Amino acid sequence: MTSHPKQQLTALLLCISATFGNLACAESVKLNLPDLENMMFTQSPALRSATNAVDAARAAVDTARTIPNPQIEVMNGTRKPRPGYTDTHANANLKSISLTQDLDMPWHRFPRVDGALAGLSAAQANEQSFRADMRAQLRLRYYDLVRRTAENRVAREDVKLMEGIHKRIELQVETGEKAKFELVKANAELLNAQKMQESATLRVRQSRGALRALVGVTLPEAFEVQEQTHTFAPPAPLNEVRDAVLKTNPELQRTRAERQQLDRKLSEEKSLRFPKFALRADQDNDPEWRSKRVGVAMNLPLWDWRGGPVGEAAAKLSQTDNQLAYQEFSLLQSLEAAYQQYDIANAQVVALEGGIVRHAANALRIAELAYKAGEKSFLDVMDAQRVYRAARNELITAQFELASAWAEIERLRANT
Repeated sequence: MTSHPKQQLTALLLCISATFGNLACAESVKLNLPDLENMMFTQSPALRSATNAVDAARAAVDTARTIPNPQIEVMNGTRKPRPGYTDTHANANLKSISLTQDLDMPWHRFPRVDGALAGLSAAQANEQSFRADMRAQLRLRYYDLVRRTAENRVAREDVKLMEGIHKRIELQVETGEKAKFELVKANAELLNAQKMQESATLRVRQSRGALRALVGVTLPEAFEVQEQTHTFAPPAPLNEVRDAVLKTNPELQRTRAERQQLDRKLSEEKSLRFPKFALRADQDNDPEWRSKRVGVAMNLPLWDWRGGPVGEAAAKLSQTDNQLAYQEFSLLQSLEAAYQQYDIANAQVVALEGGIVRHAANALRIAELAYKAGEKSFLDVMDAQRVYRAARNELITAQFELASAWAEIERLRANT
């Protein structure tokens, strides 16, 4: 009897520990860039807002295709004789029914529907452009977090190195092998390394917060990312990409769709100068007669020739033409600048990875060995460490610039 509650308690404790273990594992799972993109695209309220805009534009197309509803008018009244009229049957009730159906003429309907379809194309292109911008921002923040994490890691390595040197110098000062001035310099270098490590830690927190703000609340606070510095394929040559970008860039597609929409709006405003027609049927009932009438009603544009709306639509169309020309020129300039930045950053990464960082690391290792053997001074080790630190930080920065240039090229290509 006593062993059964103990077994239940043991099982409960195992379940609780397993649950917390699973939660800890879930929080410590490392996410790569595709995982973050999927989380953002499925959970981001901003992206859902862009999708809602497309739904609204699609509903606007249905509205433009709708046939106007008929109008029914029913009137009741009485008939009374004039004073002095002696006919006793003159008093009577009157009833009138009329039906009016506006005709959606082709010269009114087609420009209106075409304009709504162009608005739908503009909304879809705007959603695609927004997704490309969000993806580019996510990539930049992801690689920025990778950079800050690498800087924090090397800063911790510098602190460990300085702590080891500081202990060695402190021991030598205590034994009288070194002057106390060497310990003062070592303290200053150690404090400087610790300060840089604290700054690197704060930058990691800022970068993590910026990435989580973009992805959404579904990303836990204790998330980790896989440190992939530049695991992407190099872009195609500029000559091959330039024409494709002018055709497929979503920003240009949106502006072209807006231009088409304004062109249809101008045609619609001009078509409103033509008459509007409606079918009308009336029936009047009184005690003696029943009359029926069928006819056509026409709205004559006699005074209003739509001068203001036509001029406004024409001005907006011209403005969009100029904006489209500027966007095409600016897009090509941005593409060339991104390719130049990519080439420069790639050359820096190749040079730093190819020998500069390795040579600086070898120089630091030789200086440390010589310092332990008494052949080099503490300042020589510090100089070698500064050179190695500068080369290493340049490599981290060049890798980030290479990734940011690649992300900008993919954004302009809208390669989603």
